[in-house]
Amino acid sequence: MSNLATGLFGWDRTALAVEKVKDRLARASAALSGAEVAYAVIGGNAVAEWVGRVDEAAVRTTQDVDLLIRRTDFEAAKAALATAGFVHNRTLDVDMFLDGPNGRPKDAIHVVFAGEKVRADYATPAPDVADSEPAARFQVVSLESLVVMKLNSFRLKDRVHLMDLIGVGLVDRNWLTRVPVELTSRLQELLDNPDG
Repeated sequence: MSNLATGLFGWDRTALAVEKVKDRLARASAALSGAEVAYAVIGGNAVAEWVGRVDEAAVRTTQDVDLLIRRTDFEAAKAALATAGFVHNRTLDVDMFLDGPNGRPKDAIHVVFAGEKVRADYATPAPDVADSEPAARFQVVSLESLVVMKLNSFRLKDRVHLMDLIGVGLVDRNWLTRVPVELTSRLQELLDNPDG
């Protein structure tokens, strides 16, 4: 169906996409909390939560939901998320939950396991879910752990997220002593070049 047929164009489609991500996050968080499965929101939604606490105008949208859970809770998480309409899928060694049987991987809930490295070459493993705090609607990973996760990954979008945290004053040069020494050069690079 074309945009002309639906009546939805750029801004309307953007707003709808943001609402869909918020809905996925709300349903997943409620299901996990209801099943007493410990979790923490990570990734772009965690960055949005932290940045939004300082400057709502600096918040970026994200297309998926990233969750941190313990591997020992994975079966319980699977069962809980199924009750909210999510379907487990494993693609390229990544565990995810599609939003219904026709859901797309890029819109899915992606899982990172607490205490494990996302990739073998990462400097540090993912934090534990206990390294988090309550937000208004979900449990969010601590700022320090979020920064370390973003420095570990350091893809373009991770660098942009880090620049957003720097831009609103949540991260500054004092953080060079707060992150693992293996990652300080990455943070230094961003602090030295604030305009990209």
